[in-house]
Formats: sequence, structure tokens, C-alpha cells
Amino acid sequence: MSESRLRELLARLREHLHSGTPVRDSERELLDKAMNTLGAGGDAGSPGTLLRLERLAVRFEVSHPALAETLREIIDTLGKGGI
Repeated sequence: MSESRLRELLARLREHLHSGTPVRDSERELLDKAMNTLGAGGDAGSPGTLLRLERLAVRFEVSHPALAETLREIIDTLGKGGI
């Protein structure tokens, strides 16, 4: 997995969060937790983390489609890295 690609996607995710329609606090907390896990390299490859990311992507599909797309790109990047 390309760490630079993952960092790029996390930066894009942050941009989406700061622009456009605000995200509810509860959803923001879930996103922050996922982003911190990925940024720290902790259990980023665990099935639980990938499942949480997919659930978030589904949750944002209608209200924040660009955010959902970026989450799916992160999942795909992790998958291509063998995670």
C-alpha cells in the first residue's frame, strides 16, 4: 500500500469535512476515529476498521457523496495493499 496515496486520500477526506454540508457530530466522531486509526497506522488493516469505513461510506452516500467516494477509495487503497 502506498502511504503517500493514503495520506493524500485522508487529506481529501478532511477537505470534504471542512467544505459543503456539515456532518452531524455523531458521524464526525466516527470519521475522526477512523481517520486517526488510519493516520496512526494502528489497526488500519483490521477487518473491523475496513467494515467501519464501508458502513460510513454507505451512511454518507446520499448526504455527502464525495465523502463516501473518498472513503471507498481509501478502502480500495487498503485492499490493494493486501489489507
